[in-house]
Amino acid sequence: MARDLLLEVGAEEIPASFIIPAMEDLKRVLTERMADARLKHGEVRTFGTPRRLAVLVRDVADAGEDITKEVLGPSAKAAFDAQGKPTKAAEKFAESLKLSVDALGRTTTAKGEYLSARVEEKGRPAEAILQDAAHAAVHGISFKKSMRWGDVDTAFARPVQWLVALLGDTELPVVLGDVKAGRTTYGHRFLAPGAITLKAPSDYEAALEKAHVVADVAKRRAELLRKVNAAAASAGARLLEDEGLVDQVTNLVELPSPVVGSFEERHLDLPPEVLVQEMKSHQRYFSLTDAKGKLLPRFIAVSNTPVRDEQLSLRGYQRVLAARLADGRFFFDEDRRTPLADRVEKLGRVVWQGQLGTYLEKVERFRALAGWLAQATGRAGEAATVERAATLSKADLVTGMVGEFPELQGVMGREYAKAGGEPDAVALAIFEHYLPRGAEDALPSQDAGALIGLADRLDSLCGIFAIGKAPSGAADPFALRRACLSIIRIVLGRGYRFSLSAAVDEALRLLAPKLANVKRKPGEAAPREQVLEFFRGRLKALWGEQHRTDVVEAVLAVGFDDLVAAKKRLEALSVLVGHSDFQPLAAAFKRVVNIVEKQGKDVSGGQTNPQRFTDEPEKNLHTAFTQARDKVGERVRADDFAGALKEITGLKPAVDTFFDKVMVMAEDKDLRENRIRFLTEIGALFNQVADFSKIQAEA
Repeated sequence: MARDLLLEVGAEEIPASFIIPAMEDLKRVLTERMADARLKHGEVRTFGTPRRLAVLVRDVADAGEDITKEVLGPSAKAAFDAQGKPTKAAEKFAESLKLSVDALGRTTTAKGEYLSARVEEKGRPAEAILQDAAHAAVHGISFKKSMRWGDVDTAFARPVQWLVALLGDTELPVVLGDVKAGRTTYGHRFLAPGAITLKAPSDYEAALEKAHVVADVAKRRAELLRKVNAAAASAGARLLEDEGLVDQVTNLVELPSPVVGSFEERHLDLPPEVLVQEMKSHQRYFSLTDAKGKLLPRFIAVSNTPVRDEQLSLRGYQRVLAARLADGRFFFDEDRRTPLADRVEKLGRVVWQGQLGTYLEKVERFRALAGWLAQATGRAGEAATVERAATLSKADLVTGMVGEFPELQGVMGREYAKAGGEPDAVALAIFEHYLPRGAEDALPSQDAGALIGLADRLDSLCGIFAIGKAPSGAADPFALRRACLSIIRIVLGRGYRFSLSAAVDEALRLLAPKLANVKRKPGEAAPREQVLEFFRGRLKALWGEQHRTDVVEAVLAVGFDDLVAAKKRLEALSVLVGHSDFQPLAAAFKRVVNIVEKQGKDVSGGQTNPQRFTDEPEKNLHTAFTQARDKVGERVRADDFAGALKEITGLKPAVDTFFDKVMVMAEDKDLRENRIRFLTEIGALFNQVADFSKIQAEA
């Protein structure tokens, strides 16, 4: 009879950012161990609050499934001597299986013939499997930081207070630290602090809700949003959207209880970002706006307990925020006493990266690179704005406000530039060179900020790769993957046409003084190749989300130096491969490419000689090819890749006839090589759009 399993770890308050990953670890380890033991089960649910991590598994089978498997022993040669008598190797193998040597079979493998036996392996009882699995799961949770307490050797995010391990009505003997598992859990620390004895795992969620704990994270998040939106509406305001803050507050409470507070209206003359950051970073308050999105002198604080005296509670929330806002005002006023331009030299005392120098050196590099990009993209008219904004772009890093709130870099640069009388375009560029900060963030709205942002990120990518600290696995301490994707988004979003490889070369040239003494490992690719391959990988992953992977590969194979052109080629080819008649078309073109790849390396260079053509089909194909080549060139220069593909596909009938009627691999060497040169030229025509050999025509 199937039973449910409940595994819960109760602890002191676990940091909010630890909860979701810990729930996933608990579920993953438990279900992996069950799968390894062939223990069938139904739905798996996870729960998590600041005081608990839990997993509930429905309909667990009574035992693991039985299996029959083949076991290989020694080779037949080693199992029998010259007289055909069993050796000790054969006897020991049989003995280990409690069989006679005569009962053993033989199995032929790629390595030869071996003794074998079919053995039935009985599934273990669920209690035995789950005791081990639960032990592994509670000990297998990984935290960013762990602690030990008392004389307990076990480490956990916070001291463990209780443990539940229940299979149906059976308690499993699991231990974590000095805590033994049972059937007792606990509700809300203040509203229902008493012990709760669980009769069955299925009682868990309802019992906790009765004890004022919403254990399901998704339900608690939905309840939090419902309550804060209702509180905002009751105050005639709207909630400022912040998904990250919602997630964080969800995992700070077991029962969300919002209250609406206020702060002095005079503080609204501070930049809105400062007010929001003050409320969010330290206090975890939600900001409120009017219908037009303008910040109001109101906030919502969420406590873990409904309060009896709301006014008393509010005075506490407001008093703490008032002190924070006073600090913010102090930083804002003090920072504006020193013009942003006067802070630039101080960047020479702030190290960006040990081998690559200070922020001042970095600014000097990417300022020059941004100027180069302005010329390369035809934005030379922005040169003055780019020069000034790049010079000031990192100066806010040495202000008091950004020192307190690093998240405000760029924001404060913009505000202090305005306060110092800098042109609006310069102030905006200082802010926008950080955009986009994430996958969903907006792109820069003007060229100066976009060009500086490209230059800043290219300097980082090229510098970090050149000193041998490229991302590896999940480790990406300099956020180079995000930087690379941001470059791609900016270039495509703003339609910039320039050579990516030339930009990388220029970035590395500017970095050269810092890289003079860097030693590379033997056989390691040069930084230029590493950076461009990194871009290729990001493009493949990004474009592969919306297009066929083989089509993406076909486009990237012929180059992506002009990112805008590469994207247009991809879109045009994606439409073509979607047509029902593409399969025979691709097969014909791949035949051209395959012959060139196999035979072209043995053919000396030179042009096709039309005078050497002897058969009518090859003459007809050459005529069609010559006409198509000129038209394809015109289309490609006009970025009309759909039109270019249409011209290319028009060659299919002539290509098919050529292969049907003409022997490419003729015995006459000159004739054969002339035909291969001709096919090479046709392949080059295709390659202006994509490498057709990469496309899976049957996909």
